[in-house]
Amino acid sequence: MPRHPRGRTGKRWTPQRLSAWSRTIMRQLAGMSDEEIRRVLRALSRAQMREVERRWYGFENDGQREPPGDWRIWLIRAGRGFGKTRAGSEWVSEVARRNGDARIALVASTQVDGQRVMIEGPSGLLAVARADEEPRWVNARRELRFSSGAVATLYSAEAGEELRGPEHHFAWCDELAKWRRGEAAWDNLMMGMRLGERPRVVVTTTPRVNAAMHRVLAAPGKVETLGKTGENPWLPEFFVSAMLESYGGTRLGRQELDGEMLEDVEGALWTRALIEQCRAGADEIGKPVRVVIGVDPPATAHGDACGIVVAALLRDGRLAVVEDASVENPPPHVWAQAVASAAARWGADRVVAESNMGGEMVEGTLRQADVALPVVAVHASVGKARRAEPVALAYERGDVLHAGVFAELEDQLCGLQVGGGYAGPGRSPDRADACVWALAALLEGLRRGKAPGVRRV
Repeated sequence: MPRHPRGRTGKRWTPQRLSAWSRTIMRQLAGMSDEEIRRVLRALSRAQMREVERRWYGFENDGQREPPGDWRIWLIRAGRGFGKTRAGSEWVSEVARRNGDARIALVASTQVDGQRVMIEGPSGLLAVARADEEPRWVNARRELRFSSGAVATLYSAEAGEELRGPEHHFAWCDELAKWRRGEAAWDNLMMGMRLGERPRVVVTTTPRVNAAMHRVLAAPGKVETLGKTGENPWLPEFFVSAMLESYGGTRLGRQELDGEMLEDVEGALWTRALIEQCRAGADEIGKPVRVVIGVDPPATAHGDACGIVVAALLRDGRLAVVEDASVENPPPHVWAQAVASAAARWGADRVVAESNMGGEMVEGTLRQADVALPVVAVHASVGKARRAEPVALAYERGDVLHAGVFAELEDQLCGLQVGGGYAGPGRSPDRADACVWALAALLEGLRRGKAPGVRRV
């Protein structure tokens, strides 16, 4: 590993030379596996670790690196622990070094949060200052005075009117997702970004949609970088593993760890909160009484997935989605074999398939894969909305569980709308349709009394 970047005189190197030194190290690390990098980091002494942690140039993650171009707003949307605060602090510190007359706005959800995180936190502005810099926090004026002469003023999004009037060259907005009254704060801030030739704003936040976030997402001149909790190599491995094990794939995990923007569709039959209420562990449902497989075959030979979802009737009379066995872009024999394998795993007694390819064609394809179960054809053109709405109501009554996490399926369910519209990911809700076919068949069986031995409690 190259020697520490100090010349023979012992003088501190410039940021550019530090960056070159750091990137040399990064090129060496790039050829190592994740485990090898962890071993190198663990072998550092405590003093070496403190030194490396304080270095920024060349060590930042892709999502922390300032994007090129003439942007106005840089949105860093990432999971907890990714290093959003560090990125914001380093960016503000650098613009303060380069612009001695800079007036900088620091906007947090509350003044207490701002001082605790942005100013005095372990990744805050005081912590990332270099040894030869002495930024001074003046609490009475809510000002951080940099050695260069630049001044940063702390504002609370709760008191957005305070931003009406002040002008700034730069701004850092932290945790926009927590801004309860953030719309006025954001609008007033942006109207005051009129000092200098290129006013710029950095936003660091976990992605939860609110009025202020809508403003940022719709703003012209916005660039965005993303990041996940697990991409920060400085986090303890046991913490990342524990978080992924506990929350991986859930709405909370996808939002808070993976940095995904999860927003409910207007008029949606399913909401993400509703699905989370129906979540259960795969080991909690017991042995099913009856299993049905819903299939939504691809309408074309290219570009569509085959939705294959397994649903079960439980002994307490509730229904459960137990597997999403869908296959992406498969030829007919592949998706038919996937249906046959799912039927064998779960002991299914029926396949309900959308007949967009023609009922006989679907049944013939399944027969070639040795699917000996009864195949019931459903016609999506006339029955999709009629079947989906009662199934959504069953979720609301608490009659349906998700025995596990099915992220892609759940994204599509949350895109199905009242009246049969779809506003979710992809061209077609193939997984969601397959789920609806299977659950609708089980609900119909319950209505007709075709589930002997089932007792509702």
